[in-house]
Amino acid sequence: MFSYPVKELSVIVSTIIKQHINDAAWNWLQEKVVQNLPVAQFNAVFAMIPRKTGKSPVELTDIQRTEVQRLYPGLSFEGWSVDRLSRVWLLMNRDSTAEDQYVAAIENLFLAADMNELVALYSALPLLDYPSRWKARCAEGIRSNIGDVLTAIMCDNPYPAACLDEPAWNQLVMKAFFTDKPVDRIYRLDQRANAELAKILSDYAHERWAAGRRMNPQLWRCVAKFIDEKNFADIQRIGSSSDLLEREAAALACNDSHYPPAKEWLSRHAELKTAIDNRTLSWSTIAAGRAVTG
Repeated sequence: MFSYPVKELSVIVSTIIKQHINDAAWNWLQEKVVQNLPVAQFNAVFAMIPRKTGKSPVELTDIQRTEVQRLYPGLSFEGWSVDRLSRVWLLMNRDSTAEDQYVAAIENLFLAADMNELVALYSALPLLDYPSRWKARCAEGIRSNIGDVLTAIMCDNPYPAACLDEPAWNQLVMKAFFTDKPVDRIYRLDQRANAELAKILSDYAHERWAAGRRMNPQLWRCVAKFIDEKNFADIQRIGSSSDLLEREAAALACNDSHYPPAKEWLSRHAELKTAIDNRTLSWSTIAAGRAVTG
């Protein structure tokens, strides 16, 4: 069973695609989507899509964005090309009645895919039927060294948060920091924070410090709820940094923490606390500031 209203979302996706391709391409794609093609033909169509649709970026209206979020919270098509969206739409509409055959057909696509095809396939994970069948495939993708593939898995993709177990989730988050991905776009990053991940990231911070290297201050976002006597010195360290973003991250981490010394630290930094209370300082502003400063 699909985990979302597939028919409703398919209508929205088809409308977006139709706005970005010519009539001949639309008629061809629509015809292929409604057919229950044999595996070999399905694979050929999947590969052929960019030659038919082109690769122009898709632009959604505000209404379309709202509808996508209503139907599938956390899903976003921002930054996608029309061929990527068309491939995902084809996958959304693949007949899934026979589970094993359905899974085998899509797994076969993964095995033979080029980079752009992999991006579409990993983007489609939250939209495929039988969500639990794709956990190993998602975990395999996290081990990839292809930047665009990692972005497709990590950013604006609700599948990992919904389906990955804790070790695989922690690997995803750690890989996102290690490869400098925009971690603010990891869906449910805060909700899936856990003590083991906090320890892993704290150890990583110490490695970066020892090497004299900087790190994404949003790392402390994942540590905040697990601040204790063992890692509070780390928060104090960034709280006295010459880097404003690090000081702001320390304040936000203390604000999110239940550890009394962290709360006391924040109370002694009234300007930062006021900014948090006034909502002029948040993890989103940290992400925006880092995007500007690099």
